[in-house]
Amino acid sequence: MTAEAPELDGWVHAYSGKVRDLYVPAPVAGSDGDGAVLDAAPALDAAEHLLVVASDRVSAYDVVLEPGIPGKGALLTQLSTWWFDQLDGVPNHLVDPTTASVSVPASVRDRAMLVKPLDMYPVECVVRGYLVGSGWAEYRETGRVCGIELPAGLHDGDRLPEPIYTPAYKAPLGEHDENISFERTVELVGAEVAAALRDTSLEIYRRASGVAEARGVILADTKFEFGADRITGELTLGDEVLTSDSSRFWDAEAAGAAGASSGTGSRTDSFDKQIVRNWLTDNWDKTGTPPALPPEIVERTAARYRELIERLTAH
Repeated sequence: MTAEAPELDGWVHAYSGKVRDLYVPAPVAGSDGDGAVLDAAPALDAAEHLLVVASDRVSAYDVVLEPGIPGKGALLTQLSTWWFDQLDGVPNHLVDPTTASVSVPASVRDRAMLVKPLDMYPVECVVRGYLVGSGWAEYRETGRVCGIELPAGLHDGDRLPEPIYTPAYKAPLGEHDENISFERTVELVGAEVAAALRDTSLEIYRRASGVAEARGVILADTKFEFGADRITGELTLGDEVLTSDSSRFWDAEAAGAAGASSGTGSRTDSFDKQIVRNWLTDNWDKTGTPPALPPEIVERTAARYRELIERLTAH
């Protein structure tokens, strides 16, 4: 994945995740008088600013698939920045480019976020408002989701009585994330931070759900990532937020019609990469190299990403 990261004027590539590339400011050339360069690119821990560039890569089941989704990076960046604006009062990692000492290259301006580095917590803060996916599978077996007891008689896609917080341990690149208990979160980050992660995640979910529902969209579940501000220690929202990659969004009308007729929600009308997940589930046994995505799946996914942004931001 590192090889796919573009070279950017004024920036040095530092790291690549499954779908995003991270850059630090390029060093200012200098020498000791004998031609030896003194300055070097700052390490991630020392950089004042970072550039997060969203690629068109798409992942499912913790693997990167081919081909990517054209325009995906720009669409998801637009959606993230829109949501950050909606969540006033919630500190986030964005930096105003007009006041920064570095600039965002024009070649990636539509899919890049200029941010401040955070001391990230190794916890994915998952909030579920509906019973779906791995939560539904676990509920069928145990009546619980991540150890949380739920009422009997729920169906796939049902709205939960209250949103639930089901954290996961954020595994190193190449390893699978692991669902963990709240008690395990306390062991990882301490009781005060663990409670803040839970409470803030649930509050953001409730606020975002209200925004989405007013536009005919259901936010079924989502994940957040937080870090500590390196100067103030303040809990700060980072990474992407409430995008089609980090969340399940449904068409409220379609899901309601499906629920009324069969007792289940509709994932066919999902505004996220569920189309990719469904196709991959039917065509890959999760061993070896996954098959290439058909052009129809790529285009349908891109179209749903575009439609979600139009539905949310048109108001």
